[in-house]
Amino acid sequence: MAGPQRGLSAADPCVADLDRARPARAASLAHTSVAWSQWYRLARLWRRFCLQPHRSEGFKFSTDPQLEAKVTDVVGLYLHPPENAVVVCVDEKSQCQALERTQPILPMRPGIPERQTHDYARHGTTSLFAALNIATGQVIDACYPKHRHQEFLRFLEKVAAAYPAVDLHVVCDNYATHKHADVRAWLARNPRVTLHFTPTGCFWLNLVECFFSIITRQAIRRGSFTSVRELVAAIGAFTDSWNDHPRPFTWTTDADEILASINRAKTKTNVAAGH
Repeated sequence: MAGPQRGLSAADPCVADLDRARPARAASLAHTSVAWSQWYRLARLWRRFCLQPHRSEGFKFSTDPQLEAKVTDVVGLYLHPPENAVVVCVDEKSQCQALERTQPILPMRPGIPERQTHDYARHGTTSLFAALNIATGQVIDACYPKHRHQEFLRFLEKVAAAYPAVDLHVVCDNYATHKHADVRAWLARNPRVTLHFTPTGCFWLNLVECFFSIITRQAIRRGSFTSVRELVAAIGAFTDSWNDHPRPFTWTTDADEILASINRAKTKTNVAAGH
């Protein structure tokens, strides 16, 4: 007598194997159903408490003992710059690599973004120094092979020459070259120039970092350079174009808000760590 399995009899070995496989398949489906149910409940809890286990971010609390004083000083320059003076933010972007893509960069087309190969040849590095005028958005730049105190002092002299006969306030980080004895001696001979240091680990207080982010995304990483000279020329061309239509960055948060936010983050971290 023919069974429902397209002419196979109930005694056929294939039918017996199918019958034995049904309980295992049913158990697997049941297990999958339970797993999805547990996952759904877990996902609801994540959404309810705003938990994002798929994400991970970095953090760093400043250990600078003068954190409050330095934040107040730098932010005060941004929000209430002194009259008849110029405030500039200075920093170095070291190790800018001259990378040559192994194949030509393909320009964007309708529906297709610009594309470049993932592999490249290295042709050396340069260090980009930049000074951002917080009032006008204009940038003074220079590229040097190294970023020692000698290069910082040369760049400081260039910035001072660009703004003569006015008090010059320079915001920079705590890099050791900025506090070298030769730099301190030069500052003593040029009392109109004053350095204001951001707290240790608080590079985000320096507005020139905004310019570095833009030039990195729009010029340095998107180019293909056969030499360091070509990279330096591209950096100079981008800065010249920027200065044709400068865009100043506006600081909006006062020092008290920043310090309160830091203290809240420290409190939450200590609670989470059980301290």
